Amino acid sequence: FFEGFAKPEAERSSEMKRLLGKIPYLNGGIFQKHQLETLHGENIEIPDKAFEQLFRFFEQYQWHLDERPLRNDNEINPDVLGYIFEKYINQKQMGAYYTKEDITEYISKNTIIPFLFDAARKSCKIAFEGDASVWQLFQDDPNRYIYDAVKKGVELELPPDIAAGIDDVSRRDDCWNKPASDDYALPTEIWREVVARRQRYETIHAKLANGDIRDINDLITYNLDIRQFAQDVIENCEGPELLRAFWKAITEVTILDPTCGSGAFLFAALNILEPLYEACLDRMQVFLDEGLSIPESRHPVGAISESRPSRRYTDFREILERIAQHPNREYFVLKSIIINNLYGVDIMDEAIEICKLRLFLKMVSQIDDVKQIEPLPDIDFNIQAGNTLVGFATYNEVEKAVTGKFDFDDTMTRIREKAEDVKLLFTLFRQQQTELGGTVTLADKQALQDKLRMLEDELNGYLAGEYNVDLNKQSDYQNWLTSHKPFHWFIAFYGILKEGGFDVIIGNPPYVEYSKVKKQYTVMEYKTEKCGNLYAMSIGRSFDLSNAPAGMIVQLPLVCTDRMIPAQSLFKTQNRKSWFANFDDRPGKLFDDLQHIRATIFLSTIQEDLGVTTLYSTKYNRWFTETRSILFEGIVFEDITDICVEGAFPKIADSVGKRVASKLRNAKKSVLNFKTGKFACHFHNSPQYWIRATDFVPYFWNEQGGEKISTHVKPLRLTTELDASIVAATLNSSLFYWWFVVLSNCRDLTLREVKSFPIGVDQMDEAMKQNLSKLSTGLMQDLKHHAQRKETNYKTTGRVVYDEFFPRHSKPIIDKIDRLLAKHYGFTDEELDFIINYDIKYRMGLGN
Repeated sequence: FFEGFAKPEAERSSEMKRLLGKIPYLNGGIFQKHQLETLHGENIEIPDKAFEQLFRFFEQYQWHLDERPLRNDNEINPDVLGYIFEKYINQKQMGAYYTKEDITEYISKNTIIPFLFDAARKSCKIAFEGDASVWQLFQDDPNRYIYDAVKKGVELELPPDIAAGIDDVSRRDDCWNKPASDDYALPTEIWREVVARRQRYETIHAKLANGDIRDINDLITYNLDIRQFAQDVIENCEGPELLRAFWKAITEVTILDPTCGSGAFLFAALNILEPLYEACLDRMQVFLDEGLSIPESRHPVGAISESRPSRRYTDFREILERIAQHPNREYFVLKSIIINNLYGVDIMDEAIEICKLRLFLKMVSQIDDVKQIEPLPDIDFNIQAGNTLVGFATYNEVEKAVTGKFDFDDTMTRIREKAEDVKLLFTLFRQQQTELGGTVTLADKQALQDKLRMLEDELNGYLAGEYNVDLNKQSDYQNWLTSHKPFHWFIAFYGILKEGGFDVIIGNPPYVEYSKVKKQYTVMEYKTEKCGNLYAMSIGRSFDLSNAPAGMIVQLPLVCTDRMIPAQSLFKTQNRKSWFANFDDRPGKLFDDLQHIRATIFLSTIQEDLGVTTLYSTKYNRWFTETRSILFEGIVFEDITDICVEGAFPKIADSVGKRVASKLRNAKKSVLNFKTGKFACHFHNSPQYWIRATDFVPYFWNEQGGEKISTHVKPLRLTTELDASIVAATLNSSLFYWWFVVLSNCRDLTLREVKSFPIGVDQMDEAMKQNLSKLSTGLMQDLKHHAQRKETNYKTTGRVVYDEFFPRHSKPIIDKIDRLLAKHYGFTDEELDFIINYDIKYRMGLGN
């Protein structure tokens, strides 16, 4: 490896040439000495028998380099490496999970493409203005940019019994909640969902046809096919300046995954950029072909020589000629993207190794002939190991640490000069790898590594001082380095940060409670530290590294718990626009084989001319597994800026829900004492599809304590029996269930949700109070009637016997409660229909 594969053929000894035969030079750092081999290589001895066993094991499998679907259990492609690795690190409880391609693609395309358009717009403003702008594509063919899933069946007339209820709510009978016929419906859709989707289609189609969509971020808001639009804009460029603008943006964009794992998001970014890169090259060729076809006589007399056909589009010609010199265009395109556009950091060395290997395999899969192989890229400085959360991220952070030690020697100037030297070497290192015949020697790489290491050592010293580590105690210092793995963004990516930071940040940060890693390492001066989870701090670090588009998938509490308020505040700064897509893990889930991973995908960007904060949200998305393939095509956003509350970005995606929220927000609350009264209302603190509140103590018995109140059942103490029955009725209502889903973490019902709901007993007339009380009494009897006594065993408590309730059987009574509450809050018929039928398919087990 070291004397053969790691060296160009011309530098190999005759003995090595005899052993290897005609084997091309691959470079990429993959066959150079690893740190482990450098430190321990002389002492490592592995017998041939071990390799023989490995070879026999691997020979059981059929290996594919391309991305063909795997049909047999013995087939493996590069993606399997990533999947296996994510399983491995999940077992190590690092809080990382295998992120499926639909998630990585959705986040990547909705961050990268908006950046490219914004960059192109700055360089070629005229192409985005007027009647002949790029937005004209929407008016020319609106349906082209609306996903097929949204368009299913929209050309068909609705059945009369369904159509009758569109404008007349009173005519929405039971058929609206029945599964729709296949001609109209997506899998598992009921008619109510079909109607809502058709109405959404009509709204979006009208906006496209009328020319109302003229901003790239609108494609996120209306969930349009942003990849198709980007491809079409480039392929239909009428002027060379717009093409030049896109080419510059695509070839220079810097994309970071700050917790990259085995590279799922970097692969998604690669797959977004590659077809756009190719589209630019194809369009350049069209310009050259059309330019050469113009007769010489058509050029005006006296025109400068640059306008002649032979000299038109010189830059396009040079780009195409340079790329044509490479034996395989697809290979070179991927290599250029990997070197110039993709960056990643991860705390695990193993993750970095696999990430780089997968990128290499992706490139090699383009090769049909060994003669087409060029040296692989060396991306050791693009994809690096280290702790994203520990280290100096910015110049200001370094300056604060240095000047805190009395900078009499002008240390900052010296550090900055050294960082500039590293930047120049890194730029040369990259350029040489994409130039035909360019060479990067081991000496070049070693020189760059040495300069980086010197700077890292110096900054580590300053950072250790911040952690009160005594540098004179070498063992303490080494232990600190090993446990904290500091990563100094300031020098690792000095050139990028000096120019304003990364252009796009994407990823899936670890879902780990900070308390679990504190024994290993601690962080310093994070505004989001009080959030208590590493993903919140990762968001904070990412926003420090860039004001550009960012997108991540994190846990649902980001948008709906009080402890995440510091993280939520990051999205409330001026000129920031953000979108939050929220997902349950029942019945379908985003992460297979994992429990209780409710998730939020956020997309966020700074829009300089916005002037305000703008927040969008989806509903709490639930779906059946068989609809996963169209899940992201069906996402619907709504502007929630005006209905946000402290600690929550409401999970609302429709105008009716916004109206309900506004009416509840404006309703007067009753001052109820839930702690000291003698009349109890009990609620189960772990709802799924129903709130279970009773005026009695649900039966519960276990071996350790006998008959008692379950720890999941929480009491509310009211001063009057009437108040207790009204509260019980209200908590069981579909309205309160909707309130719970919209504002909570959708797993735990707490006093936060109960106290914030405007029950308004004082504003109810006596008749309404008595009617609610009667319905509450009837509901309690019905819950008991349908209850089932169940038995199970737990490791901690042994045998358990309890009553399980099934509120769906009591839905007619609950509907009556909601009708009374609708009158109390002044809901319209449409708003009442919305509440009574909220999430009806899943609550009642319909559509599957």
